[in-house]
Amino acid sequence: MKPINFQKFSKIATVGALIAAAGFAMAEPKHGIAMYGEPALGPDFASLPYANPDAPKGGAIITGEVGGFDSLNPHIRKGRVPWQLRFLAYESLMGRSWDEPFSLYGLLAETIETDEDRTWVEFTLREEAKFHDGSPVTVEDVLWSYETLGTIGHPRYHGLWNKIETAEQTGPRSVRFTFNVEDRELALIAGLRPILKKAQWDGIDFTESGLDNVPITSAPWVIRDFEAGKFVSLQRDENYWGKDIPFRQGTQNLDEVRLEFYGDGTTQFEAFKAGEINSNREFNVAKWDSQYDFPAIDNGDVVKSVLQHQRPSGITGFVMNTRRDQFADWRVRDAMMHVFNFEFINEALTGGAQPRITSYFSNSILSMSDGPAEGRVKEFLEPFADSLLPGAIDGYALPVSDGSERNRKNIGAALGLLEQAGWTVQDGVLKNAAGDPFEFEILLRQGAPENTTIAEMFIGSLERVGITATLTEIDSAQYKERTTEYDFDMTYYRRGLSLSPGNEQNLYWGSDGVENPGTRNWMGMNSPAAEAMIEKLLTSDSQDDFLAATKALDRVLTTGRYVIPIYQWNISRLAHAKELKYPEYIPIYGDWISWQPDVWWYEKD
Repeated sequence: MKPINFQKFSKIATVGALIAAAGFAMAEPKHGIAMYGEPALGPDFASLPYANPDAPKGGAIITGEVGGFDSLNPHIRKGRVPWQLRFLAYESLMGRSWDEPFSLYGLLAETIETDEDRTWVEFTLREEAKFHDGSPVTVEDVLWSYETLGTIGHPRYHGLWNKIETAEQTGPRSVRFTFNVEDRELALIAGLRPILKKAQWDGIDFTESGLDNVPITSAPWVIRDFEAGKFVSLQRDENYWGKDIPFRQGTQNLDEVRLEFYGDGTTQFEAFKAGEINSNREFNVAKWDSQYDFPAIDNGDVVKSVLQHQRPSGITGFVMNTRRDQFADWRVRDAMMHVFNFEFINEALTGGAQPRITSYFSNSILSMSDGPAEGRVKEFLEPFADSLLPGAIDGYALPVSDGSERNRKNIGAALGLLEQAGWTVQDGVLKNAAGDPFEFEILLRQGAPENTTIAEMFIGSLERVGITATLTEIDSAQYKERTTEYDFDMTYYRRGLSLSPGNEQNLYWGSDGVENPGTRNWMGMNSPAAEAMIEKLLTSDSQDDFLAATKALDRVLTTGRYVIPIYQWNISRLAHAKELKYPEYIPIYGDWISWQPDVWWYEKD
């Protein structure tokens, strides 16, 4: 690894120097922390409310993934990594409850401590915390992990590190982070960084690690076997250090979590029908209703489960890259929204059963309200009135077609918007004043036939206004490379959002992503209003202001007209082997991130 000399020397302090400093306010070590108020579970909680402490151990869950991988390190920019490894193969100081908007409980750390204004946070490691090779998790590992990730790791980790003034050991098992900005969420985010084993990376270039370094971590799941691009097998560590702590009761019940990789979605589904995988998440309701009728379903070996949740829809659809001239004008983007005939597409693909995403936080209490902005939401937005796009303050709704293929009314509106932006139809071709035709590429990853179908239907609609769009499908490696560098005109885009939006919003929508590669700001938006709303939600000291700031952000994002939204998944549909069970109590986040491998169990009837 490239040598890390802890360049911010002030980040390391001796215990004696710390004791001598009189500037730290006294606080009380606690078992958990919430963004607002106190966490729902008290210090004597026995288990998470959605876990089953009596669940048996054993069995396996085998899921199918489309694509491949060439790295096992999810913490660097380089390489393709199974996304699940971030959540299954590593642990952090604190663990998150999926039944609360944002509350953390002790995991590697037995306590968390912070002052009233959350200008600093201190964690005390559990004495029993160990990596799966038996070595203890130390403060040195924590400090090294935070600086390594914050400087040469994936960009998602840089924001926190840049907001840390000092990181220092305060005792044999204690570490304190002091922040250089006002941001109440930082005390929680600091508890969620993965902790790596420093000694594993001695003499190894961390930024280049791929399949040659199987991670040594403290997590209950250990990567025991893999084949490049084919499968990864994580197995439960029988000697896992934390099996007796409250946060882990009723979790990690399966002996194996296995990820099988396939070239495309059709092959994956056929593998599920053949029994090669035993759990499959379905996003298409029409397919759910019409194609899940194979023998294993009929005889009861596979069951279909429908699960509710209360989290935001996030945004899913086709993102327009505003770094490209043709999509820099909001009127052109608005025209694209009108040309995209959602009602016709939805009827053709799902029988009209899937509701549309109406805003980035739709399906939740964080979503923008119908009609004009009011109260604190309006107050937060008004200073930016001159730069906001139409609808942000006075109200906005997506274009709705009559459901016919012709979509005449919206096509007419689109042509009007394009004309305002300097594009007119000349001899059947949309051109600008210089005579340049309006052409662009829709870039898609191979193996997603539904996205391909939607794109092809959209291309047909674009022809009605004289626009030529070409569809390009490439493999996962090429797709990652091009999207990392924002080398596309339009592409499929999906961003999940939580009930506790925070610093990650800057990575999604912040202006740093306009030029810096590797962020999630694929649209290239540069909005002072959005950044101001993010700042407000980060610094709000009341739940009401937090809600207002998020609703205002939702208005800025939605009226920015960056993404043509498709349907939302406000329920989860999972088909799985009858032996795979889950608790009756479903958390507010529902089927979210690691919920399935965390709390499901395998039990024969």
